[in-house]
Amino acid sequence: MKKILITGAGGFIGSHLTELCAARGYKVKAFVHYNANNHWGWLENSPSLKKIEVICGDVRDYDSVFNAMKGCDTVFHLAALIGIPYSYVSPLAYIKTNIEGTYNVVQSARELDLKNILVTSTSETYGTAQYVPIDEKHPAVGQSPYAASKIAADQIALSYFRSFGLPVKVIRPFNTYGPRQSARAVIPTVITQILSKKKRIRLGNISPTRDLTYVEDTVQGFLEIARCPRTSGEVVNIGMNIEISIGELALMIARLMNKRIDIIQDSHRVRGSKTEVERLRCDHTKLLELTGWKPCHTIESGLLKTIRWIKDHLTEYKADLYNV
Repeated sequence: MKKILITGAGGFIGSHLTELCAARGYKVKAFVHYNANNHWGWLENSPSLKKIEVICGDVRDYDSVFNAMKGCDTVFHLAALIGIPYSYVSPLAYIKTNIEGTYNVVQSARELDLKNILVTSTSETYGTAQYVPIDEKHPAVGQSPYAASKIAADQIALSYFRSFGLPVKVIRPFNTYGPRQSARAVIPTVITQILSKKKRIRLGNISPTRDLTYVEDTVQGFLEIARCPRTSGEVVNIGMNIEISIGELALMIARLMNKRIDIIQDSHRVRGSKTEVERLRCDHTKLLELTGWKPCHTIESGLLKTIRWIKDHLTEYKADLYNV
């Protein structure tokens, strides 16, 4: 990898990946969403900015994607709409961003003859686990418009590998957490409510389980997969092979913050019975066999880092609001 483009570079995982690639000495183009204020998301005040070329555009716009990819040999495609509840409100927005955006990336890569194309998927494409741990052969089940859009995007990317020999790799992270994560996610939701001195924590369903990976470990997995030629045409999971329920997670966070809480189920936050993914646990055998990836964080150590960061950035969150 000589020159890398990262779409969604101003987002949660994207900003961490951008900084990691810059720290490793790669030439990096950061593709961020165009806006009137020329704001670069989480890269705005990044100490790595001097090492990064920032490009504003829209992943839904083929021309801006194509032009941004010129001169690159590798692209990490992370730009996406990711909020599950909002996909019930506006499914078409997810089709345009997640499906058309992925088409724009892989078609541009084909035209420009890029040698390393990494498309970011999600464990939500598996739906509720039909068996655990979930390996890459698990059936795809779209339990939300978001999940369906990501399944379609994955299949478009893989079809370019089969049809045109484009060296596409699909990275499928399970639930990533850490600094800069949106308030839509459960961990910032719990932490910000506790930091706002609430003792009754409002959550949705607390029985579903998730497999949580600290963001620094996730982006290290991205780099390991990118550097491994044997992952071309493959889907590769990133996860810990450990599951924890949302309720247990909330109590763990409270314990780490030395607080006592009561959990209140908020009907506005509850997903419907047919759409809730009840269980996720990652089989990361393929990742371990094909790469040298090893996670450096336990859930406790990752949560402590996350708690400290959110405490220092609490004004950037609105703990009283439920953000779909």
